[in-house]
Formats: sequence, structure tokens, C-alpha cells
Amino acid sequence: MDLNMYIIIAILIVFVFSIFCQINVKTTFNKYNKRKSEKGNTAAEVARAILDDNQLFNVKVEHISGRLSDHYDPSSNIVRLSDAVYDSTAIGAIGVAAHECGHAIQHNTDYSFIKLRTALVPVVNFANTSWFWLFLAGMFLNFVGLINIAIVLFACVTLFQLVTLPVELDASSRAIRIIGEQGLVTPEEVPQARKVLTAAAMTYIAALAMSLVQLIRLVLIARKN
Repeated sequence: MDLNMYIIIAILIVFVFSIFCQINVKTTFNKYNKRKSEKGNTAAEVARAILDDNQLFNVKVEHISGRLSDHYDPSSNIVRLSDAVYDSTAIGAIGVAAHECGHAIQHNTDYSFIKLRTALVPVVNFANTSWFWLFLAGMFLNFVGLINIAIVLFACVTLFQLVTLPVELDASSRAIRIIGEQGLVTPEEVPQARKVLTAAAMTYIAALAMSLVQLIRLVLIARKN
């Protein structure tokens, strides 16, 4: 088999892995979102407790519509929790809420990777919307310069995903440690929350793998031109 065939096989493998990760995170969350915490605290209450314990009194906890649309918004200092999370006392919901608070703590402590990720956002926003069209134009016009610019832009997208991975892993690590140390869940429930966040982390690994394979493919195409 030539190199192109290996790349195609790699793309198919990563694609299947990505689908598995998406299914796994949904099934894992659904499973542990049916198991109520013995402490009886809602995810919103847990989030507030974590933030207050870290002196983040200025960070609000708000409800947002949607499913698994939870996120921390650093521009407005708000942890937003989705329909399935905000009022839930389930282990899965508490894990998700704690994870988003982990991001708030990262920003407050100037965590290096979160600073780098934030700095890359404007570049990545531009790269995401332009690299494909530049690459297509370069191929159509047989203009190597455009192709190379497109590859550099896509490399920026890949770099962003690479930087995002430690950010997400660190937020999850903080979340698990905090809910255990603060007694927000029982010791038996900590591993269950970890499974939810581990499943979520796998989706970021899959996205990075797909970008790396795609980047290699683009480089090979460019070399032929």
C-alpha cells in the first residue's frame, strides 16, 4: 500500500473512534445522570460552593437552555449550566458543573495553557472559516502559495486543539479533586464523576487525532502540487 492508502485508513479509524467517543460521552452522562448524589446538592449549588471556596465570588452561576451546552464564559465571569445539569442532583451533572468551575479557576490563577488558548482564539476563528476556501482556490488555480497559507491556517486549528487538551484535562482533574476534598459528593461517588469527565475528555483526543491526520493529508496533497 502507498502512503495515501495508509492516510485514508487512518482517517477511517479516527472517524470511527470519534463516533465511538461521541456515543460514549452521551451514554456515560445519561447513565450517571440517573444516579442521585447522597449529599442531595444540585449541580448549581455545587458550582457555587466550589467558586466561593476559591474566592470567586464575582463569578455567577446561571442556567442556559440546551443539552450539554455547559460552559464557562470568561468575558462575563459566568458559569452556565444546561437544562440537564443546573437543577440536577445527579453525579453526572455535578461532575459537569465542577468541570466548568475548573475553567473559572484556571482563568483566575492564570493557568498557562488557558492563557495560550485564549490568545489563539482570534486566529483560530479566522483560520476555521478561511483555510478550506484558500486551499480549494490554491488547488483550482494551481497556486502553491495559497495552498501553503491554507495549510498553515489549518495547522493553527490543530495547535488550538492540542492546547485545548491539557486545558480540559486539567479542569477535570481540578473538578474531581475539589468535589472530593470539599465533601460535595461521597467518596464512592468520586470515581463515578471521574468516568463522566474521562468520557468527555476522549472527545477532545478524538478531535485532535482527526486534525493531525487531516493535516498530514493536506501536506501530502500539497507536495504533489
